[in-house]
Amino acid sequence: MKPVLGLAVAATLAGCAHADPISYRDLLARERPHADARIAYGALPLQFGELWLPKGKGPYPLVVMIHGGCWLADLPGTELMDYVSGDLRADGIAVWNLEYRRIGHEGGGYPGTFQDVAAGADHVRELAKTYPLDLKHVVFAGHSAGGHLALWASKASPLRGEGPFLPRGAVSLAGIIDLAAYRETGPDACGGPGTIDALTGALFRRTQDLYGGLSPAAMLPLGVPQAVISGDLDPIVPSRFGAAYAASAKAAGDPVTELNLKGAGHFELIDPAAPAWTLIKGEIKSLLD
Repeated sequence: MKPVLGLAVAATLAGCAHADPISYRDLLARERPHADARIAYGALPLQFGELWLPKGKGPYPLVVMIHGGCWLADLPGTELMDYVSGDLRADGIAVWNLEYRRIGHEGGGYPGTFQDVAAGADHVRELAKTYPLDLKHVVFAGHSAGGHLALWASKASPLRGEGPFLPRGAVSLAGIIDLAAYRETGPDACGGPGTIDALTGALFRRTQDLYGGLSPAAMLPLGVPQAVISGDLDPIVPSRFGAAYAASAKAAGDPVTELNLKGAGHFELIDPAAPAWTLIKGEIKSLLD
């Protein structure tokens, strides 16, 4: 099945009728593949990415991958994305898996989290001087909090800096892509409104436009094709958030594919062994092409 941009798709996944979705602990209990190189994009300890390179000469299309974890320092980081990064590498797609400062790290939250992701995304220009990467075929993708950051980084904004590197498409996997809506009606799985306030600097920023330039929903149109993918069993980022964002993005003129994957929870979307991943990888390839 090849989804068509601009259409909402409800995908039924055979063999996904297990009783309980997996947790991140279930995922991390498995043996993980390893990246080919860890490379700094800045001077601070958490300003690095892990590069996954396919075999062969290249040049390779590239996914800039951004992990989730509620933007919080006490949850896992890049290792969450190792499994899908390894699967993409095996399929001929390079991956630049970013780490960044989070809430609880010195300088994390506003503005450090955004500045790190911006610098990491822009660093692909430097990577391409050494590694065979095709910078004409780059997609930003992220999971949960990383889905927010992947879409955020896909449009020029003040925190993206001057001359930002922008992708040809963006993928949100259970992304928290409307910060205001999630703060107001989202579950408390990520710490409730206090986490969103720490991310946006709500306690110290003097502005009437708190989410402008920070929340993809407040930045529409983004100007790039997007895939907004949710699991219908997701208790952390319920699929209604993806559906509402996709409707707003389409109304603003962005080409958007929305997938609500039946039988999938939050972490099935980053599990290459789950049926959901086949559809997700198809969306990534479609945007890269």
